Amino acid sequence: MRVGCPREIKNHEYRVGLTPGSVREYVAHGHEVLIETGAGAGIGADDNAYRAAGATIAKMAADVFAKSDMIVKVKEPQPNEWVQLRDGQILYTYLHLAPDPEQTKGLLASGVTAIA
Repeated sequence: MRVGCPREIKNHEYRVGLTPGSVREYVAHGHEVLIETGAGAGIGADDNAYRAAGATIAKMAADVFAKSDMIVKVKEPQPNEWVQLRDGQILYTYLHLAPDPEQTKGLLASGVTAIA
């Protein structure tokens, strides 16, 4: 399975869905990991730390969404992210669907399997 982690784009969100340590675990269990460049900057993890753990660095979030079987994020996908999700893909993140019916509709329309 290819696991992807885009950089968080929600305002004031500096965390990242995967640390270099978690990347190492995924890779050790036979998975590929794709990290958007700069995704770990908010926690002090640069691209080289992710490369050393076995990840491939993607230049753009669109590459992460297009090439990954599972997307790991911290916060709910933003409108320009949920349109990149697709049928058969897994989204693992925090979701706050009750106050955001548009997000709910977007996720349903994408066909993604969302795990919160």
